[in-house]
Amino acid sequence: MKIWISDTQTPTHRLVRLNCEEHSDYHYLGDLDDAALYQFLGEVQKNLDIEKNMKLLRYYGYLHLFVIHKS
Repeated sequence: MKIWISDTQTPTHRLVRLNCEEHSDYHYLGDLDDAALYQFLGEVQKNLDIEKNMKLLRYYGYLHLFVIHKS
């Protein structure tokens, strides 16, 4: 699956936006297979329900993840 990404990081949170269509403010992440996508989502957040989010990405064609940095 071809994925484009917009990744915004601040000291308090991280906003990761994945899209299956090209957008001007997104960067091309690559043509990821299920294993690579599974690994990438695991790196974004450790306790993420990866299967559910992979299904959402396939169905809707985009996925937005908001990760709060706990101190």
